[in-house]
Amino acid sequence: MSKVRFNEDEKIVQALKESLKKKNGYCPCKIIQNEDTKCMCKEFREQIADPEFEGYCHCKLYYKEK
Repeated sequence: MSKVRFNEDEKIVQALKESLKKKNGYCPCKIIQNEDTKCMCKEFREQIADPEFEGYCHCKLYYKEK
């Protein structure tokens, strides 16, 4: 079973959480704010649905392990 966790670098996690607060929960790496860019963004949700995917989301807040 795969597992999604925060980035192991606490400074990155802290900075991204602050950015998420400022952007009302929208991905800090995306310009457009819509349902697809609300954290956890559609792009990463689709990636984690793939059992073969392992890696970070676009902004590096989350990591999916196989």
